[in-house]
Amino acid sequence: MSTVTFRKVSNYLKLRFFYCASRIFHQYNHKGFPASISIEPTNRCNLHCIECPTGQNKLTRSSGYIDKEFFCKIIDEASPDIVYLMLYFQGEPYLHPDFSDIVKYAVNKKIYTATSTNAQLIDDNIARKTVESGLDRLVVSMDGTTQEAYSSYRQGGVLEKTVVAVKNVVKWKKILHSEKPYIIIQFLITRENERQIADIKRLVKSIGADKLQFKTLQVYDFGKNADLIPENQKYSRYYKSKEGSYIIKKNQKNCCWRSWSSVVITWDGWLAPCCFDKNAVYKMGDVNSDSIKNIFDNNLFKDFRKSMLHCRKNIDICNNCTE
Repeated sequence: MSTVTFRKVSNYLKLRFFYCASRIFHQYNHKGFPASISIEPTNRCNLHCIECPTGQNKLTRSSGYIDKEFFCKIIDEASPDIVYLMLYFQGEPYLHPDFSDIVKYAVNKKIYTATSTNAQLIDDNIARKTVESGLDRLVVSMDGTTQEAYSSYRQGGVLEKTVVAVKNVVKWKKILHSEKPYIIIQFLITRENERQIADIKRLVKSIGADKLQFKTLQVYDFGKNADLIPENQKYSRYYKSKEGSYIIKKNQKNCCWRSWSSVVITWDGWLAPCCFDKNAVYKMGDVNSDSIKNIFDNNLFKDFRKSMLHCRKNIDICNNCTE
């Protein structure tokens, strides 16, 4: 609540009003500044997760690290209006050499900050820096309670490193008398770990994390990786048709709150409409040469939202989305 201002609330309500109006009347209406932004510290990663475009070297865009000054420029423009900043898109955020510094800069601008990590790089020193940075939310991927189950998806990762990393962050929170970051353990449910639900609940409690969050598996290549999908349909994002093809369970409507309220900015400055656009195919503009506000309201983005209102299933990045 300490990051909330009248301007931020007003902007959020404006976005919400025009989004609801667009849904109800099936006509495009949009005004406001993004309430949420995801910024990519880097799209490089230290693991090779099976269905991750980064880990499997399937990203077609160039790789690198966001420039610190460029990051500060983005935050300077966005800070009066955004409610939530996710420091993650593709890649492992802790690979960025100045990660703690860019978190600090955003925190000092009164922005609620979060990141998502495999935690393999969080040693005792990095754990302390994480707490000192003021990061509000730390999402840690821990997809198994045994090394075999964990590494069946997070190839190259060591479960024990993740466990120790979380313990170190918890330790430094206590030493520094900090309530932040709020630690969420994210458990991606696969066929290998679906029988470890009770075990992960006990593990999360024992290491002192704040919350356990389950996530369904996103599959790009059903021909190759359909055997990753859990047997228990309750944990699956898909159902199998009579013809044998996999179909997403959620009945998608011709609208999406994300495209009305948030944006993604790649490490090199391209603004994309959604985190499902892994390769930033739908480039709405370049933040290096234009403002976020101008891009958020430009004709490319307008046409994208209009096409979503007309027929969302024709937008390929939406086909694996659960929103």
